[in-house]
Amino acid sequence: MMELALTEAGLLLLLCLFFFLGLGVWIGLALALVGLVGIVALPMLIPAMPTFPAEKVMGTAIWQSLASWTLAALPLFIWMGEILFRTKLSEDMFRGLAPWVQRLPGRLMHVNVIGCGIFAAVSGSSAATAATIGKMSLPALVQRGYHAPMAIGSLAGAGTLGLLIPPSIVMIVYGVAAEVSIVRLFIAGVLPGIMLMVLFSGYIAVWSLLNPKLTPPPDPPMPFLQKVRESGQLIPVVLLIGFVMGSIYLGWATATEAAVFGVVGALALSAWGRTLSWKSFTDSLMGAVRLSCMINLILAGAAFLTQAMAYSGVPAAMAAWVGSQGFSPYMIIFFLTIIYLILGCFIDGISMIVLTVSVVLPIIQGTGFDLVWFGIFIVLVVELAQITPPVGFNLFVLQGLSGKGIFEVARYTLPFFWLMLVAVAIVTVFPAIVTWLPQTMLAR
Repeated sequence: MMELALTEAGLLLLLCLFFFLGLGVWIGLALALVGLVGIVALPMLIPAMPTFPAEKVMGTAIWQSLASWTLAALPLFIWMGEILFRTKLSEDMFRGLAPWVQRLPGRLMHVNVIGCGIFAAVSGSSAATAATIGKMSLPALVQRGYHAPMAIGSLAGAGTLGLLIPPSIVMIVYGVAAEVSIVRLFIAGVLPGIMLMVLFSGYIAVWSLLNPKLTPPPDPPMPFLQKVRESGQLIPVVLLIGFVMGSIYLGWATATEAAVFGVVGALALSAWGRTLSWKSFTDSLMGAVRLSCMINLILAGAAFLTQAMAYSGVPAAMAAWVGSQGFSPYMIIFFLTIIYLILGCFIDGISMIVLTVSVVLPIIQGTGFDLVWFGIFIVLVVELAQITPPVGFNLFVLQGLSGKGIFEVARYTLPFFWLMLVAVAIVTVFPAIVTWLPQTMLAR
């Protein structure tokens, strides 16, 4: 009977959260308010529940969540992306990649996928990836006669790679919230990220073969040395990415130390490219501060909510209730996918993770799924939320760049939405795609 009451209490807290969000309260503050309701009001409704001092629980939870050396990687990686965002990276990327994809079916539309994959390893942000590559590639593709719906759809879909290909801001948030190794998550995201890029490029190639009249003819052939010369400005950025991620994968540096290398390297590249000025420096720094503070506020509110719910016993009760229903592990993953897709229609990816992790992790651990695998699964589902109306951030970015309506952009993105669902199914059925690389590299 107690478990049933706690399960109902969990649903009551969820309704309180949507009530606060509906009032327009910031997500971080809304999470903290729900935590306050959970630790103060629930003992009044359920007499058997113990009471705890709310101010001590809040202080301890927020301090433990934010006083983390691992979390220091978050603002540093964001700053690295902000610095390079203010360089000529998108222009150099388009010019450098274009000669190498001329012979592929679909030609320059592959620049969207490859460019987003490269910039994803710089920024860690989905919206920043779509905006940076889209500013350069979308006007160029439309001007050259490429099919606008496919150009927009491929850009919105490939922009989500910013969440999956490390260093990913969402992975860092999940790792801190779930107490999972950031390095393992970064390594685990590599193969799924490559798989998603292959799926996107494969679809573009097949579509272009089926619709040859919608793809303009290739540019004149270019000698190999000229191709290398065109890619000259892009090579230093790729080398920086390779060094930053390689230092993590090879065990030379922690994620935080590698983020420091990334910031120093980004400043050096910006200075070398003569785009570093006092204004660009301060703009990049303030951009990183604003985004980091927003994420930390969400993490602080979520930490208090998580602690309050842990004291109340709601997550354990809900996990026990789910276990008593006899659901198979794959059925649980199916329902979680549906829930995350619904949540993605209303709130952003980081909020989705910190909101659900305290309730979902006991259920996942009970089914025997690896928490590193679940981290990649949840990132993939959050990627889907980025292109789900009405609050898909990539859709807003592409709406601004293309001038199309939000639901029109969503329609263009639909094939890539289905491809991402296929990717979710693949990593669920074959979890080794996620777990093999970290197990192999970190076993040495």
